[in-house]
Amino acid sequence: MSDVNRYLARIGARGGRKSRRTLDAETARTMVMVREARRAFRRFRSTCFWSYQPDLEISAADVPWVAEQLMKNGNREAWRIGVRLCR
Repeated sequence: MSDVNRYLARIGARGGRKSRRTLDAETARTMVMVREARRAFRRFRSTCFWSYQPDLEISAADVPWVAEQLMKNGNREAWRIGVRLCR
């Protein structure tokens, strides 16, 4: 085994052991909700968010608003995603 192969094996094993980022559960949940709200904003832009700028930056404070608009103006799939964002 060459030196390069040994080095790559060593750093690859280290990456799989434990993530170096430490997040508490609440912060991780918030990050996931923001990501889902941004995805829903892009997906349902033409039906629920047509009057807003396409490059509107969605933050954690905007997640309840996105959920409300999805449930009020969207179809069944949008409503389902809005409910999931409300959790």
